[in-house]
Amino acid sequence: MEDTTRLPPAPYQADPQEVGLRPDTLANYIGQQDIKDNLKVFIDAARERGQPLDHVLFSGPPGLGKTTLAFILAKEMGVGIRSTSGPVLERQGDLAAILTNLQGGEILFIDEIHRIPRAVEEVLYSAMEDFKLDIIVGQGPMARTVKLDIPPFTLVGATTRMGLLSAPLRDRFGIAFRLKYYPPEELCKIVLRGAKMLAIEVTEQGAAELSGRCRGTPRVAHRLLRRLRDFAQQMGDGTVDHDLVMDGLGRLGVDSHGLDPLHLEILNVIVNKFSGGPVGLSTLTAAISEPKDTIEDVYEPYLIQEGFLQKTPRGRMATPKAFKHLGQEPPRNHEQISLPVG
Repeated sequence: MEDTTRLPPAPYQADPQEVGLRPDTLANYIGQQDIKDNLKVFIDAARERGQPLDHVLFSGPPGLGKTTLAFILAKEMGVGIRSTSGPVLERQGDLAAILTNLQGGEILFIDEIHRIPRAVEEVLYSAMEDFKLDIIVGQGPMARTVKLDIPPFTLVGATTRMGLLSAPLRDRFGIAFRLKYYPPEELCKIVLRGAKMLAIEVTEQGAAELSGRCRGTPRVAHRLLRRLRDFAQQMGDGTVDHDLVMDGLGRLGVDSHGLDPLHLEILNVIVNKFSGGPVGLSTLTAAISEPKDTIEDVYEPYLIQEGFLQKTPRGRMATPKAFKHLGQEPPRNHEQISLPVG
């Protein structure tokens, strides 16, 4: 009798090619040239002195490479790295446990460092300056403070909202860099490097078209490249050329400026429901059913960078470029305020 028992499918495994998309050395890191040049100087100087690198703070919009740079620092310094994030560190003991287990010279990377609770943040002050940890033992009248020595280490923080960092914490970072959006020519190099790592054939025209629609962000470039690989595999001959990029990004709802459906929804709401603005953030949040942080951190920066949106004390306003992009004319009474972004 034939055995019809079905064997369980083999477990899915991560694609080793995709794991290697992130560069692991400064030489392989494309873009942010000024930051790379300065970091190389600081790294070489620290290694010559035999000391840990000074504490480093990276800021900027999501997806520009802050986490990647933190891991590159560890490799260039030849030390280990411990990684965590601000929201995870809920109590002082959480941070104390990590600090006391660090080895000399190691890097502690805290993503979204602006979201650390203030009570936990205070533990970092003496740790960063004096490499000492203040721990309170006991409760009430019997409580006492014990100072523990911890090995010299490097704190690397990453934040998308520099303004939410407290001044005492911000001032304790000896090195601070703000990452900027990438120009299309650098993104084109990132796309071609990613295609090589993923074993995808991409034409120069296809890479150029894709790089112009990535919103200046390497993370977006890699994400779209992986989706275009799927389209090329299932609907084409495996090559990502100009026509496939146009068709694939059209299917994904990414327009010629790299705006995705939610970017366009934000502009449509401001232009069509509120006559171009000004619109308060709370009103905009309710209109598109997205959290405030998502709008402020993910979508607004690029719209402002590209001149589609103006941020004023009275609210968000669509610019004439936004009206034109949506195929409309701004109303005659549409107010354009020339105020600094803030």
